[in-house]
Amino acid sequence: MKRVPEIRVRAANAAPARPDRAFVLYWMIAARRSRRNFALQRAVEHAVTLGRPIVVLEALRTGYRWASERLHRFVLDGMADNADAFARRPVLYHPFVERTEGSGSGLVETLARDAAVVVTDEFPCFFLPRMVERTAARLDVLLETVDSNGLLPLRAASQVYPTAYAFRRFLQKTLPDHLDAFPDEDPLEGIDLPRLARLPEAVVRRWPEGATADAASLPEEAHVPPAPFRGGARAGAAALQAFLDLRLPRYVEARNRPEEEVTSGLSPYLHFGHVSIHDVFTRLASREAWFPGRLSKVAKGERAGWWGMGPEAESFLDEAITWREVGYNFAHLRPSDHDRFESLPEWAKRSLLAHAGDAREPLYRLDRFESAATHDPLWNAAQTQLVREGRMHNYLRMLWGKKILQWAESPQQAAEILVHLNNKYALDGRNPNSYSGIFWVLGRYDRPWGPERPVFGTVRYMSSENTARKVPVKAYLKRYVPAEPRGLFS
Repeated sequence: MKRVPEIRVRAANAAPARPDRAFVLYWMIAARRSRRNFALQRAVEHAVTLGRPIVVLEALRTGYRWASERLHRFVLDGMADNADAFARRPVLYHPFVERTEGSGSGLVETLARDAAVVVTDEFPCFFLPRMVERTAARLDVLLETVDSNGLLPLRAASQVYPTAYAFRRFLQKTLPDHLDAFPDEDPLEGIDLPRLARLPEAVVRRWPEGATADAASLPEEAHVPPAPFRGGARAGAAALQAFLDLRLPRYVEARNRPEEEVTSGLSPYLHFGHVSIHDVFTRLASREAWFPGRLSKVAKGERAGWWGMGPEAESFLDEAITWREVGYNFAHLRPSDHDRFESLPEWAKRSLLAHAGDAREPLYRLDRFESAATHDPLWNAAQTQLVREGRMHNYLRMLWGKKILQWAESPQQAAEILVHLNNKYALDGRNPNSYSGIFWVLGRYDRPWGPERPVFGTVRYMSSENTARKVPVKAYLKRYVPAEPRGLFS
């Protein structure tokens, strides 16, 4: 068993470990999987050192913004997979689901009273950092957060990078030092630990197991039906295999074509922690017969050529590593405003605000956007895909955002609408990577573009007409634009 790199471990409170207590508690909140999981690996380290059993608590909270059947169902799929995976391992797995809002209150604190140490996931986004901070302050035992987010540890970078190029150059200089410190494929393999038979009866009675809960019966803020595909580690592994076998060979030539299914489809599984980016990289590297010696010795920040893989693999890695992890860098170092208009670069804010008074024609409110009821069939198709499936083609997501900027009352309102629609409907919403995409629309990671235009100023402009000329969209339109007006979920 390898030790978890110290750069990925942070003490969230000043309380000591309590070696005389009954078990090590892993509070699983972001890396919701049993494999390639640094936090689980850290819990195993403590358990082996102390000779204590491990309790894995995976909880589904329901009282959060945008809570819906769609999001709950995806998490529950993962819980079912984890229940199967842990049933054969030397841990006690306890999946808890809040069937009424707030019913999970006190569970972590109660378990922590018998914990020698508590380990949880570090995730720099949504309500998770605040939840962990509040909980850590209430415990009398050490709570550690462990970073399993990316190939590059969050604390390897001390500054926010203004462009993907700047971050890519830093990544190319820094990442080689971390490529020999991947999480164990199976942290529990070959580990001889005592196993706790069950939790105390009072705990189980108040907070019963809930992996088989009905997502439709759980409290929700908004009614959004489940997506037409499953969550969980098994479905994520199948999606990864299908991408490598069927889609990757055509990734360069077809990934920007909405009519063709060649993108990976992995972002929901990465967001919910059902798939590890380390596993994605390992599987791809094996396919490419790659080894670290193939890395370029020169860090130029270029999109292709540094990894020493084929063009399809290099193109995919620039999306899955560079563009994904630059968002985690931003969210980690700008925790208070990474999801706000105020976080935009100064040039973009100046330009957008200088044109805030420009006439918007047409001007749409949130309900028209949400119902895919604009005058633009291509935009409506992209919004319909988002609402129906919880995902949107990557290329059209850019156009989707640009049109909201053009048709909303102000750039600030555009940012709010973008965040709301993405976080409500997208399975990969509420994530640093999705905030990168949203705020790229408004100028983050970009540069000024001429000529200066109404509404946009010098922020990059896109049009549906140009998009339809660049990429084939007829079949996409036929699939996602209904012939007759429909309700939101018809």
